Amino acid sequence: MGFSIRRNDSAPFIRRARRFAANIPTQKDADITTFSHRSDADSAIPNSFRPHEMRESISPARSAAFDILNRVERENAYASVLISSLAESDLSREDRALAQEIVLGVLRWRLSLDALIERYSQRSVKRLDVEVLIALRMGLYQIRKLTRVPESAAVNESVKLVKRARVASAAPLVNAVLRKAAKRTDESASDGIADPFEAEAVELSHPRWMLERWSRAFGNAETKLLALANNSAPGIAFRINRLRTSVETVLSALSSSGVTISESRIADGTYVVEGGPAQVVIDAARAGQIYIQDEASQLIAILLDVRPGHRILDLCAAPGSKTTHIALLAEDAAWITACDLHHHRLVDLVAACGRLGIKSVDALALDASEPLPFVSGVDLFDRVLVDAPCSGTGTLRANPEIEWRLTPDDIARLADLQLRLLKRAASAVAIGGQLVYSTCSLESEENEGVVKRFLQEADSFDIVEPRAPADLVTKEKFVRTYPHRHGTDGFFAAALKRTR
Repeated sequence: MGFSIRRNDSAPFIRRARRFAANIPTQKDADITTFSHRSDADSAIPNSFRPHEMRESISPARSAAFDILNRVERENAYASVLISSLAESDLSREDRALAQEIVLGVLRWRLSLDALIERYSQRSVKRLDVEVLIALRMGLYQIRKLTRVPESAAVNESVKLVKRARVASAAPLVNAVLRKAAKRTDESASDGIADPFEAEAVELSHPRWMLERWSRAFGNAETKLLALANNSAPGIAFRINRLRTSVETVLSALSSSGVTISESRIADGTYVVEGGPAQVVIDAARAGQIYIQDEASQLIAILLDVRPGHRILDLCAAPGSKTTHIALLAEDAAWITACDLHHHRLVDLVAACGRLGIKSVDALALDASEPLPFVSGVDLFDRVLVDAPCSGTGTLRANPEIEWRLTPDDIARLADLQLRLLKRAASAVAIGGQLVYSTCSLESEENEGVVKRFLQEADSFDIVEPRAPADLVTKEKFVRTYPHRHGTDGFFAAALKRTR
């Protein structure tokens, strides 16, 4: 056993573990930034993040935030990946924190900010250059939401940013709009909007279609609470890597450094950071002593109920959060095959295993929506996980850009893909084995709907009682978590057993 990345064809196994372990950098802040595990890693942050290429008169934090938002807007890049890359820049810890706050805040409150920009500029945001719009959003977010930032700094820095972006002709507009906004902080973004549904969408800064879907599913009151929770920053949760250290050692070290923690009520063996210096937690993660992952996300591996000696298949494994958790739950003594469609994403998974000291994982690049190579009795698995690609609507706290990219049609398309993946996964489960299907989506079409469609055709599988707190289990024996109810990402999971 050991690390490998294979392709599902006649090519020989590619053994890369030692080279990865030697060359992959230590754990970055990406490991403590919760983001959708469906996202492919973006390239490193652009050169403009490096202070020697910035104009000294512009705040490094705001310059970095501007460049990240520009890439998110123009390239559909993922903000969390670019934010994590700031750890490799020369920015100070304080500047990295401010850049992250501005980026995520602007993305969370985008619809509200745009409504105010249109009001004060008297023009549609669609008519503004991207760089001008980003500078305005940044300045307005700081004026509205960051009480410690002087309004003059928010205005002046935004003006400098449009000049740096070579749209200096828009500097007077940016200056005028933001100064007007600074004088009217008591106004609501939804003022003057006659349509109550549109007004609420602007006030909560969520797409109208999304709020309407959730209102039908959860009711108006819960939808508002959910949207407000999405617009807040997620906490930090972690598990302890017993292959490298002990629970007592880690907890004692964190406590002595001023970090306060509590035990999770969602997932056994998970701890939640309540306060203290974040850098201490980051350092422990970089050292491979802990792994930072949302509480609900950690519950998924627990539901699989793994044991040492099990043959385990993780079909949508990259970047490896759940794979590595499965390995640790099985005491690194199981035979684990971790699959993903993209070879380059498996590189990240292998690196994570190396950092944590895990040796029980083999990585295999394949398309899990096609027939799997595990068809004979010898190849079947005791446990199979399908943590399916999904809309990610349960992770908007950390991935706010998702809500501006999704469309209603995406959900139906994803549900069809998820059903194909679940059917393929079922073919690899041994009799008496268990299959867990999970998503980080809140949408019933991707969750209950997929499982029910599967069970209509697969009479050899039954739903089993999940190993989860009772208040997370629905009447149908599915597991559900919500940001506004549980303070976690929104996850769905179903545990199924093959009976014949």
